[in-house]
Amino acid sequence: MDASHDAHEPGSARSSEGTALEIRALPGRPGIRAAGEINVTTRSFWEHALKDLANAHTDVSFVELSELMSIDVGGAAALAVTAQRLPTGRIVVDRPPPELERILDMFWPGLSMIEVAGR
Repeated sequence: MDASHDAHEPGSARSSEGTALEIRALPGRPGIRAAGEINVTTRSFWEHALKDLANAHTDVSFVELSELMSIDVGGAAALAVTAQRLPTGRIVVDRPPPELERILDMFWPGLSMIEVAGR
């Protein structure tokens, strides 16, 4: 996988199997937009983006996922752990794929640091 990525620049990762993940900053609000797939081959790129998000976090960070085709349990875990480690505030996840909310409800029920919006 090509995971070369500057921490403050948008970018994308692609595995040898063709799995792709693109992450960009959100215009006009603090957060990121992810498009493609989050799975074992793109997870390190996703985790890096979440680390950058947490480092820049103040009160509310947004993660826009309307163009995300799928996310696996490991990708959901990275999001949940990132939210749990925030000193204050929350992450608002906008329009995620349906499996993300199911995974969060199953493994992290009542996790108040993540708000799912735009279902």
